[in-house]
Amino acid sequence: MLNFVIAIAAGIICGILSGFGIGGGSLLMVWMTAVLSMEQRMAQGINLLYFLPTAACALIFHTKNHCVCWKAVIPAALIGCLGAAGGAILAQKIDLQLLRKLFGGFLILVGLEEVLIKGRKKKSY
Repeated sequence: MLNFVIAIAAGIICGILSGFGIGGGSLLMVWMTAVLSMEQRMAQGINLLYFLPTAACALIFHTKNHCVCWKAVIPAALIGCLGAAGGAILAQKIDLQLLRKLFGGFLILVGLEEVLIKGRKKKSY
């Protein structure tokens, strides 16, 4: 029962972060691999399924609030699909330990960028 409650709490926290658009799925990956000791590739698959409904829900609200630039979305999404297919194929071929290290390094770089760089820049869209 406690595991179920913890899973619900993780879902709520990651869902809120996903709604903000700041990587709730990345936190979910950390929870699944570090806390649940889930195999990286299995966690990636679950994360992708988690992403579909959470992204759709968040997109409804962001679109309603005019926070989506469709001119940027369409080409990025089309090319992103190609990249995702290539990345999925590559992820299946990469050694699991290397995959975990690459993901950890990615999280560190994103965290550093958020803390050190984004606070200094002013965005103009």
